[in-house]
Amino acid sequence: MLFSEFNRLGVLESQFYQDDKAFDARRQFTPDPALRDRFSAALDQAEKWAQARLARDAKNRDALFAMTMAAGLRADYAALIEKRNLMSLRFTKQATGWAQQLLAVDPNCYDAHLATGVSQYIVGSMAAPVRWLVRLGGVSGDKQAGIRELQVTADRGQYLAPFARILLAIAYVRERDKPRARELLVALQNDFPQNPLFGREISRLDSQR
Repeated sequence: MLFSEFNRLGVLESQFYQDDKAFDARRQFTPDPALRDRFSAALDQAEKWAQARLARDAKNRDALFAMTMAAGLRADYAALIEKRNLMSLRFTKQATGWAQQLLAVDPNCYDAHLATGVSQYIVGSMAAPVRWLVRLGGVSGDKQAGIRELQVTADRGQYLAPFARILLAIAYVRERDKPRARELLVALQNDFPQNPLFGREISRLDSQR
């Protein structure tokens, strides 16, 4: 549901995120209300089931993964569709907390590194005074550490590897490393030849060189 809405609205086209100014100036989209309600209901149900399992076993791997995913999906929706940055940061912090618990139970759950990597990169990209304030709230950030964690998911993730590669491509565009961004986009295009997003972004990068 989330990615169908991303596709409909053109959310993942990386020109929105080439720098902080472009990201801050991104427009607030008008979501599909029926899909938004279905999306929220699905996450509510997943969290209800996960919390029931955690009440019986606080180290249940699947439940911790579900809580990590639900908080991460809420963060993505809040930031990229609703443009609610503070709400997204709150969900990102929750996702990071669940991911850290999950990795303590199962260090080989490489998908969990996407949540911690996104948090590290986002907070590490903030201006120093804002980053300091966010750290007071218990969220630290380091852009390069975030990229390394995203790479773990991109290389070894079971479910989220393609999304991690998309996020890495966007990160490399932001870091002005367009050759690495292009390399990731070409690999994604080869893996998903029917998805037009990657070809468009490759052409956009090539036109800027």
